[in-house]
Amino acid sequence: MKKLEIFTMLFFLVVFVSCSSDSAEDDGPITPPNTDVTYSKNVKPIIDGRCINCHNNPPVNSAPMPLVSYNNVKDAVTDRNLIARIEDGSMPPTGSDLTSTQIKTIKDWETGGFKE
Repeated sequence: MKKLEIFTMLFFLVVFVSCSSDSAEDDGPITPPNTDVTYSKNVKPIIDGRCINCHNNPPVNSAPMPLVSYNNVKDAVTDRNLIARIEDGSMPPTGSDLTSTQIKTIKDWETGGFKE
């Protein structure tokens, strides 16, 4: 009988300790998008520094399109899944991936309405 009581107490202790809250507070503060991001000030420097070697005009290294203008980059985001490709690491295919800050900047640009 004593073993059953100890087992029961241990069971409830493990269940109690392993319970967690699924509230949003556990994930830390949610950072709202920066809607002041512009192509010329924020996005173009990222593209020029990380993408333009292949996505020039004309593109090289089998790049499918240039990313030399506002319209090129906007089209790549809206029609060519650019954000997903940089998030999954398939772009750029060589060198280091874009940082989370660079990716967030491009996403914020999209969320903010693609300001020039």
